[in-house]
Amino acid sequence: MAEAEQSAASAGTLVTTDPKDRTEGEAETKPKKLKNKVYERELASFQVELVKLQEWIRDQGLKVVVIFEGRDAAGKGGVIKRITEGLNPRICRVVALGTPTEREKTQWYFQRYVAQLPAAGEMILFDRSWYNRAGVERVMGFCTDEEYREFMRTCPEFERMLVRSGITVLKYWFSVSDEEQERRFQSRLQDPTRRWKLSPMDVESRSRWVEYSRAKDEMFAHTDIEEAPWWVVEADSKKRARLNCINHLLSSIPYQDLTPEHIILPPRQEDGGYVRPPIASQRFVPEVY
Repeated sequence: MAEAEQSAASAGTLVTTDPKDRTEGEAETKPKKLKNKVYERELASFQVELVKLQEWIRDQGLKVVVIFEGRDAAGKGGVIKRITEGLNPRICRVVALGTPTEREKTQWYFQRYVAQLPAAGEMILFDRSWYNRAGVERVMGFCTDEEYREFMRTCPEFERMLVRSGITVLKYWFSVSDEEQERRFQSRLQDPTRRWKLSPMDVESRSRWVEYSRAKDEMFAHTDIEEAPWWVVEADSKKRARLNCINHLLSSIPYQDLTPEHIILPPRQEDGGYVRPPIASQRFVPEVY
């Protein structure tokens, strides 16, 4: 953990202005563009630290939940991808639930999320979470007023219960400006490999910017609790957002380096007269390239 903090401190370009005195989407002086060389160096260092964190979570039997919420195209998926690139998917698992089934719609609201919570030695990354009710469901009218009010009443107690049970809960909100979101939407429209990211729901949300802002502010007012506070990630710069979020994640869970000693590979077994079957008996992928 100390190495991660030292690495972040050495990249002074990562420091941004304090966003507390402005509202989401309000214009600010853009920081100097982060050089690719700095970004790649810091990301590589953090990914090594993430492996150390993973091994500490496994060894100590910790249970960790990390929630990623925010505007569409704010960069949640990008940071999740960078976090998980070098990790064991059996220990660090991404949960991105789809639309609830008819059966799930009749269950207790939190029920399908509870089934995804970590066992000992696991870290779960929620790419959107139970906060759908306070955001898209509220704005798009997918829940009733009473269901929304019940969520606001019970969500803080639900999260306190998780913390009391020994689960570490980290919540990140990715904040992106109106102008930057529009630029990313247009970029997705032009790129056929990324167009799938722009769903009809994303398009509709674009026209309801103010409603989503109001819903987010109301959500924070009810659910920004001491046991599981919200952490806002300034996300107009994807690279800065990734580094800042990963740095904060590493600093939020104390861990030790459990890197094993250098491994010496044993010599390969001798064939002992074994004869492999002829190549003609196997099917090979055509070598087009």
